[in-house]
Amino acid sequence: MRAEIADRVARFPDESGVYIFTDSKGKALYVGKAAKLRSRVRSYLKPGGDGRFQLRFLEKEAHDVEFLVTQTEQEALLLENTIIKKLRPIYNFKLRDDKSFLMLRLDRQEEWPWFRLVRRRKDDGADYFGPYASAKSVRRTLRLLHKVVPLRDCSKSVFDNRSRPCLKHQIGRCPAPCVGLIDRPEYTALVEEAVSVLRGGARGVLRRLEEEMRTAAGDLEFEKAQAKKLQIEALESVAERQSVVESSEGDRDVVGLHRSAAEAVAVILHFRSGRLESSSRFKVPSALPSPLLLEDLLARYYQGDRYVPGEILVPQEVPEAESLLEWLESKRGRSVKIAVPKRGSRRRFLAMAEENARLQEMVEASAEQRQRQALLNLAAICGLGGVPSRIHCMDVSTIQGRDTVASRVCFVDGVPDKSAYRRFKISESAAGDDFSAMSEAVRRSLTQCETREEDDLPDLLVVDGGKGQLSSARESARELGLLDDLCLAGLAKSRLKGVGDERRQSGERLFLVGRELPVVLADAAPETLLLAAVRDESHRFAISYHRRLRSKLKSPLDAIPGIGPTRRRQLIRHFGSARAVAEADLESLCRVPGLSRKLAEVVHAGLRRD
Repeated sequence: MRAEIADRVARFPDESGVYIFTDSKGKALYVGKAAKLRSRVRSYLKPGGDGRFQLRFLEKEAHDVEFLVTQTEQEALLLENTIIKKLRPIYNFKLRDDKSFLMLRLDRQEEWPWFRLVRRRKDDGADYFGPYASAKSVRRTLRLLHKVVPLRDCSKSVFDNRSRPCLKHQIGRCPAPCVGLIDRPEYTALVEEAVSVLRGGARGVLRRLEEEMRTAAGDLEFEKAQAKKLQIEALESVAERQSVVESSEGDRDVVGLHRSAAEAVAVILHFRSGRLESSSRFKVPSALPSPLLLEDLLARYYQGDRYVPGEILVPQEVPEAESLLEWLESKRGRSVKIAVPKRGSRRRFLAMAEENARLQEMVEASAEQRQRQALLNLAAICGLGGVPSRIHCMDVSTIQGRDTVASRVCFVDGVPDKSAYRRFKISESAAGDDFSAMSEAVRRSLTQCETREEDDLPDLLVVDGGKGQLSSARESARELGLLDDLCLAGLAKSRLKGVGDERRQSGERLFLVGRELPVVLADAAPETLLLAAVRDESHRFAISYHRRLRSKLKSPLDAIPGIGPTRRRQLIRHFGSARAVAEADLESLCRVPGLSRKLAEVVHAGLRRD
């Protein structure tokens, strides 16, 4: 550790705040919070073996450390979150995504309340139900609930513009308050019944439905009895727990951690209403000691409006848990407990989380090993001196030479790097020729790699296609003087060869510069799967861009007064195409069902306007 850092830390205040370790270029390495800044940061400067925390990467990389003092520990925690989001230090915990679980929101202040799907719980006086394990589970719950307790589920714009009941009213899923077929007291009673079901009070509703079913059967109203039976089945489905393991009580999250030499895997099991509902998995850098990693994980995971349960089980004590608990309790609005279980069922849940983390690490390691093997095999096939760490793939998309586009995707160490994805709109002069389009796309892509600081030349450039596309790419690389700086390949899809019973798939074929015949890639080999994934991603990216451009295309019919989307579709469907509409004479236009002669004259004149 640099002597300047130790001298600086010795003058730190012993108040709560945030500290930032930076490298020689001033880039943030690690951001942390502390109840006492000086004592916490000084603990990093001690040699190993004294039982205190030590960030080993700081000794080689840290060149400076800064601090910001706050009035309270909770303010320090909030400030730490803000700084991490802004500076993105490389050694802090990173979540793959920041999405919360879906919930149902009901605002009783509305005239006709209805359930909305939301991901954020707000302090707005509304009722929230959930969270649910998945979008599929919450939508299934809502669908079954409406079978038992019909309520509106349409947006305000749809609700305000209804003039007659919709189909859902006809099948008994909505009481149609939009057209006045139910009054407020009756609708409010249905809302309370739905709330009771979602809060676990389904027994009363179930008894009522069973009694109504028996009464209908006794009155020989068998269709009504059957309808009540279906409602009972739906209600029982809503009441079923989606979990697989029962815990002793309440809502809790259980955090499991598995460390390896290179990294750590964290698994969080989510128990809701006493049962395991879902889990989250995260791969994290292992430079932090486990206690610090746990503290960082909890602070990152529960930021935003993510649901905070009443109890969080962790494998070891979390440093400065008091400020973390204060922050979590302020979010939850009630008490929160962070515990390290030693025995009993809670210890078994923790062991389950840790075993899941261990198995997840094994799966991750196996996938990485396969990716490494794929890159090694590619290096051997292409005759490269080292593994192709950076792979670009180019694809062209067009329809009859119109709006031709190209895409470039980038894989780094076998994993997509979407920050290096690029799209190109091909010039009209090259749009009608696949080879010219590929040549232009490759030339523009390589030019960007040479001129833009954020782009790098690939080790391997793959084009979607065979010899023709590869030759086009080679010519563009030669023009730019880059032919010796990268390896070029063309990837052609498998095709049928032979006649009759002798027809067989040719397999994926890799065309290389200087080789007359392609290399036939083995089915399911690591290199085959990697190249296919790269090619498919490039194709998807090109198609999505092409569709977006096509959606912006306008028909000459759009400029004609009185012709809206519905009438335009009707005309094109009648004649077969927009061109056929433009070529139609006035009498043919008059024969279109529902099109008046006056409007037909307007269309006829509008399409022939210079």
